[in-house]
Amino acid sequence: MDHVRQEFGVSERRACRALGQHRSTQRKIPLGHQDEARLTADITELARQYGRYGYRQITGLLNQAGWCVNHKRVERIWRREGLKVPQMQKKRGRLWLADGSCVRLRAERPNHVWSYDFVQDRTADGRAYRMLNIVDEFTREVLVIRVKRKLNSVDVIDALTDLFILRGPPEFIRSDNGPEFIAAKLRNWIEAVGAKTAYIEPGSPWENGYVESFNARLRDELLDGEVFYSLREAQILIERWRKHYNTVRPHSALGYRPPAPESIVPIDRRPTMH
Repeated sequence: MDHVRQEFGVSERRACRALGQHRSTQRKIPLGHQDEARLTADITELARQYGRYGYRQITGLLNQAGWCVNHKRVERIWRREGLKVPQMQKKRGRLWLADGSCVRLRAERPNHVWSYDFVQDRTADGRAYRMLNIVDEFTREVLVIRVKRKLNSVDVIDALTDLFILRGPPEFIRSDNGPEFIAAKLRNWIEAVGAKTAYIEPGSPWENGYVESFNARLRDELLDGEVFYSLREAQILIERWRKHYNTVRPHSALGYRPPAPESIVPIDRRPTMH
């Protein structure tokens, strides 16, 4: 600006008009936020710890840790620092088309509708193991992840029994039509404790959308990035991740708050151990 005014001998007003600048830019020197460097460091550290989280989830973690910051400021720093979430792998198999069927029974309160499903993975030696995931559809809390080499209807009853003792039975339990879920022993037992089963239509996994969405998060944020060398290691790390999911991880459907939040979640600035 000073160069233009001296070179052409024009007023400040005319030079600002010619350059498309507001005159206030010549009066006030932008200082920025005093805590910009510290916030940038925290954003970078959280992005390193949670590589599958975007800037909105990082904003939620920052606010849990005591910051008072909105997602726009975090996004500006996020882009300036060149942070980004690695692209997910393309889903295999057929395309699922959401036709709204899953809203036929919508959870209206905690303990109204639970849903459960199985996920399979392998340890480093190639041996398969299964996970039974049980989710409260209203709160989005993951009630349990049961990890064993093999799981059947008896294991489902055992997992539900523990939850019923702690929380009481829900009104409905939603699942697909897998043999473990439609076994007469399981159906009779659920009816005996006062709950009702809600089976989805065969070949319509989108009708069990809440637990299917959780299964995708579990695979993307944990299973695809970890190698478990034993079943016991898988059980410990999956349970640790479940607690993190419930108490720390921001959930978009809950206003970027976790399902069962802790009071204050500190940011871990310790170096990663390899």
